[in-house]
Parts: sequence; C-alpha cells; structure tokens
Amino acid sequence: MRLQGLQHRPLPTQLPNRCDPVRSWGVQRPAPVPSQPLSSIGIVGGGQLALMLAEAAVDLCVQVHVQTPLADDPAVRVAASVVQAPLEDVDATRQLAERCGAISFENEWVPTERLQSLADQGIQFLPGLDSLAPLVSKRGQRELLDRLNLPSPRWCGLEQVLLPLAPTGANSISAGMALPASPLWNASGPYRPPESHGRPILPNGFRFPLMAKASRGGYDGKGTVLVPDLASLEALLEHVLPTDWILEELVAFEQELALVACRDRHGNVACWPLVQTHQHQQVCDWVLMPAPVNHAVQAFARNVAASLLTGLDYVGVLAIEFFYGPAGLQVNEIAPRTHNSGHITIEACRCSQFAQQVRLVAGLPIGSTDPLVPAALMVNLLGLEVPLSEAEQGSRLDALAALPAAHLHWYGKAHIAPGRKLGHITLLLDGRTPTEQSIERERLLAEVRRHWPLAEGVAATKNAVH
Repeated sequence: MRLQGLQHRPLPTQLPNRCDPVRSWGVQRPAPVPSQPLSSIGIVGGGQLALMLAEAAVDLCVQVHVQTPLADDPAVRVAASVVQAPLEDVDATRQLAERCGAISFENEWVPTERLQSLADQGIQFLPGLDSLAPLVSKRGQRELLDRLNLPSPRWCGLEQVLLPLAPTGANSISAGMALPASPLWNASGPYRPPESHGRPILPNGFRFPLMAKASRGGYDGKGTVLVPDLASLEALLEHVLPTDWILEELVAFEQELALVACRDRHGNVACWPLVQTHQHQQVCDWVLMPAPVNHAVQAFARNVAASLLTGLDYVGVLAIEFFYGPAGLQVNEIAPRTHNSGHITIEACRCSQFAQQVRLVAGLPIGSTDPLVPAALMVNLLGLEVPLSEAEQGSRLDALAALPAAHLHWYGKAHIAPGRKLGHITLLLDGRTPTEQSIERERLLAEVRRHWPLAEGVAATKNAVH
C-alpha cells in the first residue's frame, strides 16, 4: 500500500524504468522539439491534477513551477516555486514563463485569446493555444466533432429555440447559420420571432426530454440541466444567456466509457486502455480498467482519439468521455488535460498520464501506456455531508490504505465540502475475465464504501441554474 500526496520527495539521480520509451503509432508532423529535454516546466493551476503532475515530475528530474491563487492549494507543497495569482492573470503567467521552458495547464478554462500575446513573444504553451481554442467550450467541441465527422449526440445552440431555422449540418442545426444583427438577449428579454408567439420552438428532429449544458465552466454535473418539457425550457431561458448554452438530445446509453490518449511533438499517438466510468449524482464514483467491451469498441475509441489529436496538432495528454449504447460509441465531452478517469494509470500502467504529460511538455521520449496488471479499480473519495474530525478522518484513511493491493492518494485540500473530490484509492485486481473482474470490483467497492460512504443529497445544489 502507498499513501500519496503528503510530503515532498527528493529528486532521484536517474529516470525510472516504468516509463521506458515506446514506439507509438501516429502521423509524423514537424513540431518544435527542444535540443535538450527541459529541466523545468510551468503549470497554470494548483489543484490535485497539478499536485500529481508535480509528484510525477520529481521522478523525472523535472522541476514544476505553478501559478495558483491560493497559498494552500494542493500543488503548492510539491512545486519548485509558486506564482500566487489568479489563473487568468496573464502578467502572472509571464512571470511563470521566466522560471521554465514551457507551460501547460491544469484545466481548459484559460484565456487563450489573451495568452496569445505571450505566445507571440516566444513563450511556449503545450498543448498549443490553437489546439486548445476549439476545446475550451462545449459548443466549440461539438462544432469540432461535426467538422471531423466524429460521432456525438445531436445538438443545437440554446438560442436556436428562439430562431426557427432549417438545419444545415449533420449533428448541429447551428453550423453555418447567420444570427440576427440584433442581440438575442438584452434588457427587454430574449429575441423571439413573431411566429413563436413568445414561446420557444424546438428545431426539427428534437424532442423532449433534452439536456442543456453551459458552454463553459461545467464539470462534475455543474452547468447541466435536464429539460423534460416546454415549461422547463422556458424556465431555463429566463435565467441564462442562450448563446452561452447548448441543447443535446438525451442519449440512451448502457455504459459510460473514457479513453486517455496523448501525442508527442513528432506526431506519435499513444492510448491507455479504455476504461468504464460510473457516475453518482453526475460526479465520477469509480473507474474500472479495462472496460468490459469488445475489441472493436476499443479500436474505434482509439481511432477517434487519433483523429482528434492529429486534427488539432495537439501535443500532450487528452481525455475523451464516451456514451456507449444502442447508437454505438458517441463522444460526450473532451478534456484537454489529465483527467479523473486516468488516475488509475498511476499504479496500473507503465507510464501514468501525469508522468506522460510531464514528458511531453519537457520534450522527453513518450512513455509506454501498457498496463502492468490484468485490471484495476479506482474509487473517488468525495467530501461527506457531515464533516469528520481529524482523528476520525485519519482512522478511515488508514483503514482504506490497509486494503489489499490498495494505493491511497489524499490531496490535502484545505476546503472540504460535500461531493468535493478529496482523494482517490486505486486497487489492483487479479481477475482475468470480465466476469471475474466484475465480481472483484463489487466486493472491493463495498469494502471502500464501508469506510468512506458516498455523500447523498448534493446534486440539487450542483445542478441549480443561477
């Protein structure tokens, strides 16, 4: 067993063997490659993803400098140095660049337009700002998937319920449409054509129920609203700016899957095993590797990832969440960064998603994504409804760490709230078949939940529209 994230470790004298270079498949494209690997990189963000990036960098002899607003953020205690400033502070990012050779991001909510001035001055961002631009909003992601002809749920911009126009694209009715010169939303309310009699109209082919999603900033169920009928749609329009939201058909799916993939500066692409994810109140509860699906589904997911990474000329780690059901495999969301579904790779694969991201940003050879074990289970530890005393929390964490083949990661967050991700535990499985792995998963999940139960009753506050 191993407890991660509690103390700083000294730099080793050589690289570990777990991340041996691998011959990856992909498209060879010219890209800026440093003559020597970088000894330091920067991360905009200081949460648990930045923490695990910094921990992985220690083993690779790479220093990580972070930009984060809070002095007690998880990554601060491991970082080589900290620029304490808001994530959108471009001047602070300039200071960060003075300490490192390249900069990456903990999440995709970055001011790409404002950072362009730094890129124009020679500051290197990986992934590049042009690669990030289509991914920073859900609307941009859906438009990108349409352009690449990759499968995703049928969608439209929320403003289109106020504009009864004919469809022009495969999945989207908004692609290529000209909006009226007047604002869709102003002090007097939304624009509505005379034919609508003041009521929204669903575009052709759309039926209730639908799912509404905020174009920016939504995660873990935040910024998503189920729209079961016309009255719910009208209520949503009263509270949000329509052009900041999209509507999607409600997908009937049997499983939720995720694939973490990466691409280096030479165009080589590598993928970790496809995983199954399970959500509780729209927050990831557990992840099982490998996903219990046939090889054709895994191959198709890898092809989608290769198309996205290559089409974007993307350098770094990227995660894709899928729906899998009667309509086949459909892309739900794209996360241009390390991802919760990839935490399982720290113990279960030769090179973790975090070590890989450090490697790709620093210009080190791409590492092997091969699994080390037949299967693994990762369980998120979310904030409980009733706060625990320090002694009770420590007792529960000790019990979790004592489980067979368990690896506990505690992020050390100063603020604990119900439903917030506070840590995770990975358990290595012995089962060789999907049936054996399912039985083992159920047994170990019950053990974890005996010591750390799921918080209930937090969905209503997360999903409210303000």
